[in-house]
Amino acid sequence: MQTNIVLFGAPGSGKGTQAKLIAEKFGFDHVSTGDLFRYEISHKTPLGLKAQEIINRGDLCPDDITLGMLNNHIQKHEDSKGFIFDGVPRTIKQAEMLDDKNLFKDLNISMVLYLYVEMEEVEKRILKRAQLENRADDTPETVKARVANFFDQTMPLVDYYKNQGKLIQLNGMQDIEHVFADICKTIENHK
Repeated sequence: MQTNIVLFGAPGSGKGTQAKLIAEKFGFDHVSTGDLFRYEISHKTPLGLKAQEIINRGDLCPDDITLGMLNNHIQKHEDSKGFIFDGVPRTIKQAEMLDDKNLFKDLNISMVLYLYVEMEEVEKRILKRAQLENRADDTPETVKARVANFFDQTMPLVDYYKNQGKLIQLNGMQDIEHVFADICKTIENHK
């Protein structure tokens, strides 16, 4: 049986770093929405072409396109030991779509790991990352907008998954190694 984990937290909480570490240690497939979009667009799939058109207009892709790409990926990797979902779901609607057995018939979310990081720390981390990686999209203004977007759209997932008994909150304020150790312990205790 697959172990499917949703990993979420504010921008700068370390999701991407931890998702890669989890995938490496446990042999799970790391699924990042950014990677899905790049793959579908570069391979000029029907969803990729539609997404490119929407992105070129400066709009956000609707849930059906994002989750359609996710479904394509899952179907291509049916033999996977499990998936680490990084960046999806971002909204209650996306979570409901993931739970819809008509859309994702064999997908069961095993657990949801929420990397909790205080907002002042989030802003510090993102601005530091911007300097280290020369990321033009991590300006103080965009950081504040992304954090606000996280609170508006993604934070309701805490209650959504808590009500399903799947949410596990982890202290994302620790260094990478301690966060990863907590994640490993959580996954191993879940098996």
